[in-house]
Amino acid sequence: MRDAATFDAKAAMAAYRTTFEEGCGAFLARYPETELYAPVRYLMSLGGKRLRPVLVMAACEACGGKAEDALPAAMAVELFHNFTLMHDDIMDDAPLRRGQPTVHEKWDANTAILSGDALHVIACEALLQAPSKALPELLRVFHRTALEVCEGQEQDMAFESRSDVELEEYMEMIRLKTSVLLAAALDMGGSSAGADPHVRAALYEFGLHVGLAFQLQDDYLDAFGNPENFGKQVGGDILADKKTFLLIRAMEKAQGADREALLEELGSKREGKVNRVLDLYRRLGVDAELRDAMAGQVTLAEGALARMKAATPQALQGSEAAMALLHGVAAMVTARLN
Repeated sequence: MRDAATFDAKAAMAAYRTTFEEGCGAFLARYPETELYAPVRYLMSLGGKRLRPVLVMAACEACGGKAEDALPAAMAVELFHNFTLMHDDIMDDAPLRRGQPTVHEKWDANTAILSGDALHVIACEALLQAPSKALPELLRVFHRTALEVCEGQEQDMAFESRSDVELEEYMEMIRLKTSVLLAAALDMGGSSAGADPHVRAALYEFGLHVGLAFQLQDDYLDAFGNPENFGKQVGGDILADKKTFLLIRAMEKAQGADREALLEELGSKREGKVNRVLDLYRRLGVDAELRDAMAGQVTLAEGALARMKAATPQALQGSEAAMALLHGVAAMVTARLN
């Protein structure tokens, strides 16, 4: 059943992505071909899953609206997301984004900062095309979420110089940095369809838990994923001593020789570091804990929709394809690990 849900979700995502790409391309065409906007077009041309705009449109249709009605909100969410990527890449001094040079590498840091600022404004302008009745609430959610993402990024940066990060702090950081934008996408989709606050709150909760599950999945795949399938270097977080679920729990659980071995690896660049740390993670059982945490977030996400449908049976009957996508996206978290 999981495979069927995943297949349905992928098929629905393809259709929504087409709608988004056509609409966003037409919207960006209004801006002149100058050096300010060239990095914007470049970054957007690199593609990606487009999960956030897809969820905006799916939530809108699930609530009885039309995907086209949600396109302004979908563009705003994805353009803002790419703005954060452009600036994050500068802060991380990242050379590549989706296998291509980052904006600050292709141009320079000043150009990337300025074009990123412009991209943020463009996202706001896209949202102004939303239905007037929904616009005030859309703006409130969008701007609140933008600030929360900044708060999450600041916390992530602060963790780099701390050795005492607790799991609760980490979960709050990834909630802000990653999950709230996914949750806002679903909320804004419901709002675009005129859904009532209870329905939108359930959609937001669903997105929050799905977002947490996806971030935990990234932690897992960075350590235990197949680089041929996921296009990333295994153990990148380990090499960078990045505070992840795995490292934080390992530090909490390790004692005696295991703790000494783990502390010896932190800050080192010795050959074989990744394999030694992975062995420690397995011995301490934190890999299994992380899989359980992911599954728990998926269960909470599905529970949010189930409770809402039980209370308001007619709330999400606008589109079977949209509902398949929402359920399928949650299933994709665990399916991708297999």
